[in-house]
Amino acid sequence: MPDQKPLEPAVRVTDVRALRALAHPLRNRLLGQLRLGGPATASQLGRVVGESSGSTSYHLRQLAAYGFVEEVEGQGTARERWWRARHRLTSWTPTDLVDQEGGREVRDEMTRMAIDVQVRVLGAGQEQQDRLGPEWAGAADLSDYALRLRPDQARALSDELSAVLTRWMEAHPADRPAEGAELVVVLADVVPLKEMPR
Repeated sequence: MPDQKPLEPAVRVTDVRALRALAHPLRNRLLGQLRLGGPATASQLGRVVGESSGSTSYHLRQLAAYGFVEEVEGQGTARERWWRARHRLTSWTPTDLVDQEGGREVRDEMTRMAIDVQVRVLGAGQEQQDRLGPEWAGAADLSDYALRLRPDQARALSDELSAVLTRWMEAHPADRPAEGAELVVVLADVVPLKEMPR
């Protein structure tokens, strides 16, 4: 396996074309695999996600075109290249996108994909809880909080939560295994609603 240089902390995407490239479900999964598992070849990734190496190779090149992944220099061959994620985290805000052509559609697609990922993570957490061992029994926390906030307060809350989670991610990056540690996914959503769903 190639040497792993540290991932850059985050990239903020403001170009709707770049976000559209990331909105493809397979590309999103490939990027997630590289972030968690470190550098890999298209063939290795294809086996993990159940796709051909030709398909994964194409989508990795698309991710590279927008700076989400890059080839690992000095590794692999012309036929079998190694790829790595460039950043631990991708962020975007709807206000950067909605005025661009196709921005609303990409925003909606990214939101649907994020909801799908969260549903899969929560399902996996429930499914895998007995495999983790008794010391993990009290570690999970599925909480929801309802507040009445103005838009500026909701943004401040989001920023504060992000700052806390960023500090924890920097101290305990998911791509660096540690003794006694398991993968812990934190889902933090700030969702403005006109009314609670019934």
